[in-house]
Amino acid sequence: MKIIFRIITIIYFMSPTFLAANYCGELKGGHYGPFDYTNRHNLEYQINIVEIAHFTKDIENLVKGNTGTIAADLSYTLHAFPNHHRALSAMARLSIRDKILKPIGAKHSIGCFFDRAIRFKPDDGTVRAIYAGYLTTTGKIDQAIKQFNVTITLQPENATAHYNLGLLYLKKKNYKQAQHHAKEAYALDFPLPGLKNQLIKAGQWEN
Repeated sequence: MKIIFRIITIIYFMSPTFLAANYCGELKGGHYGPFDYTNRHNLEYQINIVEIAHFTKDIENLVKGNTGTIAADLSYTLHAFPNHHRALSAMARLSIRDKILKPIGAKHSIGCFFDRAIRFKPDDGTVRAIYAGYLTTTGKIDQAIKQFNVTITLQPENATAHYNLGLLYLKKKNYKQAQHHAKEAYALDFPLPGLKNQLIKAGQWEN
């Protein structure tokens, strides 16, 4: 019985869920929240308290922090609202701009902030799309494709996600999937013709 208990204990402590929580921090801690950003229309009071101090226009535009560094204020926002879309996007842009995974003042790395957002709200397609955009910018194409596919599963009518996924498949020379997602994007009235034009140029467009 003791052996079985030890095996179960080892399996739990080596599980992805435990390892992520251990490395990237528990979602509930000694801070305000956490609250669901997708429910922000019912959380106006809570979000105003956070954004007035920790998510000003200067912070979102990566100009300067308000109560500390830009990353410190973004960290506070993302602890209160782990899936705060605009704050996640800003933290990703800050990481890319400063060429550092853990910007000065941030409590976690950018990867951990995405991990926390996904653990908090697994069915938030917008988080997946922001993550996919970050992965694309940093050259992690296969991982970006995976996240865009999750985005589309959660948000089938997300034309931008279809278009960007099509571009990634085109880069991988997977023309069948590139054309499929291009047509999905254009059926949803995506305005830019670039993906179609590139497929035509490659001789991989069928009407």
